[in-house]
Amino acid sequence: MKNLKINNRFTAELPADPNEINEVRQVSNALFSYVNPTKPSNPKLIHASEDVAEMIGISKEEIQSEEFLNAFSGKEILPETRPYAMCYAGHQFGNWAGQLGDGRAINLTEIEHNNQFFTLQLKGAGKTPYSRTADGLAVLRSSIREYLCAEAMHYLGVPTTRSLSLMLSSDEVLRDILYNGNPAYEKGAVVCRVAPSFIRFGSFEMITSRNELRNLKQFVEYTIKHYFPEIKGEPKEQYLQFFKIVADTTRQMILDWQRVGFVHGVMNTDNMSIHGITIDYGPYGWLENYDPNWTPNTTDSQNRRYRFGNQPAVAQWNLFQLANALYPLINEAKPLEDILESFMTEFDKDYKLMFLSKLGLFTSSEKDSELITDLQANLQMSETDMTIFFRNLSKIRKEDTVANALEKIKDAFYIPEEIANNVLENWNNWFITYLERLNVEELSDEDRAIKMNAVNPKYVLRNYMAQLSIDAADKDDFSLVNELYLLLQKPYDEQPEMEKWFAKRPDWARSKVGCSMLSCSS
Repeated sequence: MKNLKINNRFTAELPADPNEINEVRQVSNALFSYVNPTKPSNPKLIHASEDVAEMIGISKEEIQSEEFLNAFSGKEILPETRPYAMCYAGHQFGNWAGQLGDGRAINLTEIEHNNQFFTLQLKGAGKTPYSRTADGLAVLRSSIREYLCAEAMHYLGVPTTRSLSLMLSSDEVLRDILYNGNPAYEKGAVVCRVAPSFIRFGSFEMITSRNELRNLKQFVEYTIKHYFPEIKGEPKEQYLQFFKIVADTTRQMILDWQRVGFVHGVMNTDNMSIHGITIDYGPYGWLENYDPNWTPNTTDSQNRRYRFGNQPAVAQWNLFQLANALYPLINEAKPLEDILESFMTEFDKDYKLMFLSKLGLFTSSEKDSELITDLQANLQMSETDMTIFFRNLSKIRKEDTVANALEKIKDAFYIPEEIANNVLENWNNWFITYLERLNVEELSDEDRAIKMNAVNPKYVLRNYMAQLSIDAADKDDFSLVNELYLLLQKPYDEQPEMEKWFAKRPDWARSKVGCSMLSCSS
């Protein structure tokens, strides 16, 4: 990998932890600690993304090299680099958690390629000063989920970290998958993920909570200088512009989550990127039956703070915490409050347009909000698969009768025989209105279908699909990992040879561990 252009801006320009002993501790007046990955005993490459490799300047041939294997499993350190773990704090499930930091992630270095900068980070590469009571390692099942999901999100058009490689460490890791006192050994793995940086909302919360205001100013100005060079003006104005950009990109990310039915599951402030990209794929999931109250996270099953329908409000709440962290530099609440208030106003406006585009409606009507609300109610009452419903909706034609329209979307119903009485009447009423709206549209049926199929994916990484690939991988069969990787590179295409994946969640997956709800255990 001779062409990698190493850059160490983060460690060269920001305060380091002077203590280089890798033991769990509180770290003050520092933004990171130097730490080396734990060497795996016998790493093996399971899969690598040629697309991501090319993006950062690594050739197809180099992916197969021993150098690639060693560098991205943590066995060897890249020349002219010093790996490090970042120090940050956060609010977890709405409560202040204090120092958190990279407990099982180690940043290898920053590189430059084609005038773009990328940070390379190993997840599951061993203990750091921020590992708390954990070992800093990751198991194969969570690593497969992270590796596939980040790439799936990218091809769906959702801002995200990227996955470069998935490695088997050949070391066993002890985990209690259900948190029920029955730990067992599992295969260990390491994912190399790639992002502009891994700076989080919690990075700024950490500094402000400790009243390290000199470091706060230095860090915000570093972030603006290197990642938001378009920001100009007086310092205070720059800080406000920075917050506004973070709010805007976060809003767009959440809008995309709601569009494709993605539920993050752990929207803590330490899991929110200042780049408006999806990071930290833990107990995530896709809505299968449309339920705004669903969360994939067993830890959140009681309060459902991170449920699908609450993601926009949580994003705004998290931005409020970031605003509090930046406040000492601005010393004026109103401009920050204005940005926070506009977040939800803009989101609601964008959400309506997004939802109408999913319906293939590109002109406006006074009854649009009612049409959306009534549809959401119907989708819940009849346990309807979100992905299949919206995808099949594009098959409806302006001349269809209500009966024809229902026939075209009936495959989305989990229990078709329940579509009777009041539910059927509600669906009939909705389709009467919808067909009237379609006939007002100027686009032809064919052109409308093309537009709808560009925003309504046919294939998403349903939890049962990921679990099937995990079950096979546990038996050293990685063919399903590769099959799903290829499938999810073209989520909006028909892919007739992959039609088996365009299906409702099977009954066996309704309550199976890993297919419905998941824990944070990894």
